[in-house]
Amino acid sequence: MKSQNTKALVGMGILTAIVVVLQSLASSIRFGPFSITLVLAPIVIGAAMYGWKAGAWLGAVFGIVVVATDAGAFLAISPIGTVCTCVGKGMLAGLASGLVYQLIEKRNQTAAVITAGIVCPVVNTGVFLLCCLLFFLDSVKEWGAGAGYDNIGAYFLFAFVGVNFLVELGINMVLSTAIVRILKTVKRPAASAAA
Repeated sequence: MKSQNTKALVGMGILTAIVVVLQSLASSIRFGPFSITLVLAPIVIGAAMYGWKAGAWLGAVFGIVVVATDAGAFLAISPIGTVCTCVGKGMLAGLASGLVYQLIEKRNQTAAVITAGIVCPVVNTGVFLLCCLLFFLDSVKEWGAGAGYDNIGAYFLFAFVGVNFLVELGINMVLSTAIVRILKTVKRPAASAAA
């Protein structure tokens, strides 16, 4: 039991460091107005290996890094709204992917990982859009008008987050197969050692 706790602590420490480094690097890679999120795969791995609480933790770390490195435009408008948006979207994405993985894993681990890999960017982007409506609506309308969009919905989909979402979803779908292999490799020795 103590050995498993130590392994989980070390694993979470490594995944936390990966999230910090990857998101810090990703702040310089842009598709549209925002940097791309490269950390959703480690969040899914953590949620699958250590549970939904781990997913929520890794998502919160991701959000904190975003606030620290890449949220200047939003911080100028609403610091509280920015922190709620960035930390909330990451935390909920990790939590949701962990819960989805838990629900499906016993029936089909591959389907569980792929579904969690889809849920993570969907929740991340969905919560971001909802928080934009809640905290930043006037500014987003101005940005949309400046970009030539009369309709805020069209601006959201085509200019604001559409490309980022598709890239993030694609990355997660490609990495899902690697995540399945990682989980099978890591969980196999643990299962045989417990027997």
